[in-house]
Amino acid sequence: MKLGISTFVTDETARPDVLAKAVEDRGFDALFVAEHSHIPVSRETAYPAGGEMARAYYRALDPFVALTAAAAATTTLKLGTGITLLIQRDVLHTAKSVASLDLLSGGRFLFGVGVGWNREEMRNHGTDPRTRGALLDEQIQALRTLWTNDEAEFHGVHVDFDPVFQWPKPAREVPVYIGGNSTAALDRAKRLEAGWLPNALRDPEAAAAQVAQAGSVPVTATSAPPDPALLDAYAEAGAERVTLGLPAASEGDTLRRLDALAALVPRVS
Repeated sequence: MKLGISTFVTDETARPDVLAKAVEDRGFDALFVAEHSHIPVSRETAYPAGGEMARAYYRALDPFVALTAAAAATTTLKLGTGITLLIQRDVLHTAKSVASLDLLSGGRFLFGVGVGWNREEMRNHGTDPRTRGALLDEQIQALRTLWTNDEAEFHGVHVDFDPVFQWPKPAREVPVYIGGNSTAALDRAKRLEAGWLPNALRDPEAAAAQVAQAGSVPVTATSAPPDPALLDAYAEAGAERVTLGLPAASEGDTLRRLDALAALVPRVS
């Protein structure tokens, strides 16, 4: 099993190039960064974790810009989105951003996507929360078409375009991971032949069951606590990767936390 880091990168945290080099230097496999374009001030949608929402949610850097800086500072580190809120993005622009990042990084991009949870944020992008699942399905299929076909076209209910030329193409077939702990997210991963990117569970027995229900679908469990027993359970269950949650913090605090987390790398390598 591989061990990565998942976090928010903001204007108040360590720079993405500094962070990525520190993550790579300490032997981690991957860095996943979160995305929110904005957070509406007045919200009707409850924050899933409960309590007050962290500042990082509305200060996050654009993930593709941040990961491009991370790519330039590293050589082997996998670069992931955890997650891209694809339903709030234009498909053609996103296809180009993903392909450009994958090409420039030498095929190191991992594309985590999901349907999101903040309905007001979706509506500000013109996305209907009621049809976001069907929209995501079509977007993923359309992206794969754009990445592989010289003359790409797609005709769906939510995504529709006639033949287009679009380059660059990715350096290789971009791994897509479906974010979310729900049965619907796992079913989508199976249906679209993608990986699964659920939040890590806290109980080792539950973690093993989580991986077991995925079957042959590759599992990257994200934002795990630094619990050796939990990591052992995920490794024994056959998870592809676990990412440890790294709080959004200053450069000094971030490097100190990474030093402590790095002690777990030999345990799973």
